[in-house]
Amino acid sequence: MAKNWGIQDLAKHFFIIAGEEAGPKSNKMGGIWNVIDGEAHALATLFNSDTLESKDERKILVVGPYYGHRGADWNGGLNRITNMGEFGPLNIDAELQKSLESLEKSGIKVFTGEKRVGKTRIAYLQFQTSDFGKILTTYMGKEMTLESRVKAEAYQLIGLDSLKYESMSNGPEYTHYLSLSYAISELARFLVSSASETAETGKEETASKQGFSPCPDVSLHCHEFGVFYATARLKKLGVPVGSIATLHATIPGRTAGYNSIQKRRNNDSTWPPGVPENLASLEALALYADTVTAVGESTRQEARLFYGINGIVIRNGITIGFDKIDWNLKERCLEQIRKFLSENLYKHYGGERIEPEKIIPIFTISRIEAENKGYPDLLDSLVALDHIIKNSILEGHMEEGVRVICFLVTAEGPKANLPEGFPVNLPKEALVGNELRLQQMIEERGLDFSKMVRGKCSVAAVLYPQILSISDGGLGMEVGDFMAGCCAGIFPSRYDPFLLTGLEAGKEGTPSVVSQVCGFSDAIKAIEPLVEGLGGVIVVDNIDLSYYETVLDYALATSYFTRNFIEDRVKYRLLCREAFLLAKDMGWEEPTQQYYELMSGTRFCGQENTTGKV
Repeated sequence: MAKNWGIQDLAKHFFIIAGEEAGPKSNKMGGIWNVIDGEAHALATLFNSDTLESKDERKILVVGPYYGHRGADWNGGLNRITNMGEFGPLNIDAELQKSLESLEKSGIKVFTGEKRVGKTRIAYLQFQTSDFGKILTTYMGKEMTLESRVKAEAYQLIGLDSLKYESMSNGPEYTHYLSLSYAISELARFLVSSASETAETGKEETASKQGFSPCPDVSLHCHEFGVFYATARLKKLGVPVGSIATLHATIPGRTAGYNSIQKRRNNDSTWPPGVPENLASLEALALYADTVTAVGESTRQEARLFYGINGIVIRNGITIGFDKIDWNLKERCLEQIRKFLSENLYKHYGGERIEPEKIIPIFTISRIEAENKGYPDLLDSLVALDHIIKNSILEGHMEEGVRVICFLVTAEGPKANLPEGFPVNLPKEALVGNELRLQQMIEERGLDFSKMVRGKCSVAAVLYPQILSISDGGLGMEVGDFMAGCCAGIFPSRYDPFLLTGLEAGKEGTPSVVSQVCGFSDAIKAIEPLVEGLGGVIVVDNIDLSYYETVLDYALATSYFTRNFIEDRVKYRLLCREAFLLAKDMGWEEPTQQYYELMSGTRFCGQENTTGKV
């Protein structure tokens, strides 16, 4: 039944990449799914190459949660259902087979699949934690549920007060993370145990002669606080697993938002009001990892400030499987967006029909955090942009009738049964929570469509409260096609540790405006521009400038892209190409190599050996 992945006489090394969003795309909540998926594929590509010194048999395991039905997800807004249909059946070797059997015996259900990248297989293991409260087991001589055992042991090992933490409003989320981390750590523990048993005969004699034990055969890379307990538990149990904990943000930093800059400047380590203590206690467990990494310098500083954790910066990346921009695709996507807007504006708002070729679509896309993502700044900059366009028309620098429409793609969760013409036709009853607040902010600034169709303004904003897909009930476009069809992206975050969406826009050849506070902005300094002027990615200072200066700079930067789009398509294409090349230079190869070195302790063949010889 079991099949072997590789050559029996080579040492085996399991590389586990873990996270709440790890697994099939149906587990996605945000950008971390893209990060885990990109790292796994880049690692597989690296294993396919001849650049590694070690010739061990390497295996990649991507591990995360399994949500088998509606209501299983702790995140009721998203209500994810894990779909393993994109994977093939898992080819299992002896160690993994033994570990999976041990997990099943302990009551932990594992759903498996596999994907090939070249000659390397990526295994996907998804743990079902929703039934931990129904499985009976024993701990310290007492019968209890598996969920209770996990919590009791966490108190004994680390001092996590689950009786307190589970009673908080986000208690189900905390309990899920603790259970998921337990399952991940059990997998690693069983793998080390089985690998040690398999390797014992061949390694025992060599190890005794050299006076040391063989290096661990299992490495664990945990993305975000939801799985950090796994590294802490393994460390406390003395299981020899090389571990990395990667922070994509910090909970106190995200709660402080734009005020986190001032906290870092003042060396103020107090947590701001509103920090969920139970989740922050899990995040603090990054301290137990062998190495802590952060995706940006601001996050590294926050980890040190709020938790006393020293880490290193390893940036995020993006996977681009092509070498040039597909201009035909961009034109088709632009035409689809323009036609949709023109037809639905006329149908639902009346007035004079706006010709599709007069519409310039731009966008922002983010999680729904009004202040942290800079939505007030964005909307105020659109008001300023309207004045800039009006003056340009009066001075004869821009033709009459140009209409800039900015999509605000952000949602509390997926929606169903949407009206025809959504999101141009956006009834208030379709909105919930912060979506209502954002719509009110749009209307208060006069940026809704009612003024545009009457010719009273040249700029409007449209809230798009849905997760983009071909079946989203709106434009019916995947995220990449939507970005490709827009003239520019604008990302005015007041707090954003990296900003993957800026890279995703660049991948589609779409220039963007980003705030200086984003970790992504640091990488832009090293890129030589293709054209004179502001470049394909414009960074706006939202740290030292006043609010009004920052808002005006966002408007001027957006005007720069829209003006070139209208007047000089040759230059605009150069700006698109520059944004694309920047994203291309920010691929996953470099960060994955850094992660591999940390997990394996192995250098690359192409690197110069700086170690002195004795």
